[in-house]
Amino acid sequence: MSKRPFAAVILAAGKGTRMKSDLHKVLHPIAGRPMLGHLIATVGALGAARQVVVTGAGREQVEAFVAPLGAEVVTQDPQLGTAHAVQQAQAALAGFDGDILILYGDVPMVRAQTMTRMLERLTDHDQPATVVLGFRPDDPLAYGRIVASDDGTIEKMVEYRDASTSERAIDLCNSGLMAARAADLWSLLGQVGKANASGEYYLPDIVMIAAAAGRRSAVIETEAWEVAGVNSRAELATVEAEWQHRRRLTAMADGATLIAPETVWFAHDTVLGRDVVIEPNVVFGPGVKLSDKVIIRGFSHLEGTTVESGAEIGPFARLRPGAQIGKDAKVGNFVEIKKAVLGVGAKANHLSYIGDAEVGSAANIGAGTITCNYDGFLKYPTKIGDGAFIGSNSALVAPVTIGNGAIIAAGSVITRDVAKDALALARGRQEERGGWAARFRAAMRAKTSMKAL
Repeated sequence: MSKRPFAAVILAAGKGTRMKSDLHKVLHPIAGRPMLGHLIATVGALGAARQVVVTGAGREQVEAFVAPLGAEVVTQDPQLGTAHAVQQAQAALAGFDGDILILYGDVPMVRAQTMTRMLERLTDHDQPATVVLGFRPDDPLAYGRIVASDDGTIEKMVEYRDASTSERAIDLCNSGLMAARAADLWSLLGQVGKANASGEYYLPDIVMIAAAAGRRSAVIETEAWEVAGVNSRAELATVEAEWQHRRRLTAMADGATLIAPETVWFAHDTVLGRDVVIEPNVVFGPGVKLSDKVIIRGFSHLEGTTVESGAEIGPFARLRPGAQIGKDAKVGNFVEIKKAVLGVGAKANHLSYIGDAEVGSAANIGAGTITCNYDGFLKYPTKIGDGAFIGSNSALVAPVTIGNGAIIAAGSVITRDVAKDALALARGRQEERGGWAARFRAAMRAKTSMKAL
């Protein structure tokens, strides 16, 4: 990686009308993170000195998202083309003398390795004026074309609308992503005109402007999936599917078993330990970390959760933000856990809701147990001690503490703390009246017979 400082200019001024959404296009998520967030995270990890996002309509939404991330927002108004869009970052980057990487907010899958290659090529021995990222799609469609020599020197770049028939036959296409030195970039942009079919200022024109001054530019290539753009909901789904496919391959390569890979959906930050087993139809929301030898059974949903080694989750379990599942613990079918800790070896096997709670090690939560944590206004905690046994169909009305080793009888509604090793029962007294059922049936049969007459 070059030691020269670099800044990223991310273009996000498009209205995104084909998305048919009130949400700005670049804020639509891939793997639980806005598209723009993917790019900001990648360039941030590479050590970008500055990040400038160029937006237009919907600036307020973009600014609210990027401000905590340290990026700046500038506005392109009116929108007069991609060269004009990049120019809007010039004032924000005044005095910056490093390299500039130009990215697109709706092209979120560009890898750090590719960005690095672009910046390194810019500082190579021949010192190209610009570096363009090219690709060869199965169907070139209406992409701009790149005419290049065998060594990657760009001979000509042309937008599809302005290309000749022979130029349109070329399959090397322009992704729009570029790198240039700051001094070169601003000088070249100032010379871009709009004598073209769209009457706009095209960013690719800087390549030919540099060539006219005797400066060469270079193209490096990447795979088409990496520069796939998102302009519609259908394209969003296509990019999501590609991201998920590659994440599944990485998960399996790193030692996880996915029984039916195509049915498992990861978030951008999912962390998996070794020898994790994930059954079909599992969804990971953001913020999930699984340790080694965890089993996630089918149809489970996890978000904002840590699961320690040897634990087993599901099937049909839901772990919500704040759930912490201890070593060798068990969360069974139709159990929901929210903002709660399940201790080492603790079990909640069936049909329970555990919220705002601490469950001690080796405690057993019976089927149908509910921690009643909400009174309509505030949330309250429940604490269940080590080795406690909560009988089926119990309601623990928080705030309440169940002592170590205590037993709660099935069907109880517990409203007060229970001492260590105590038995707590809180249910109506059972009565039995001998022969009552037989007398009732006889009386009802007689009554029915009288009505029939």
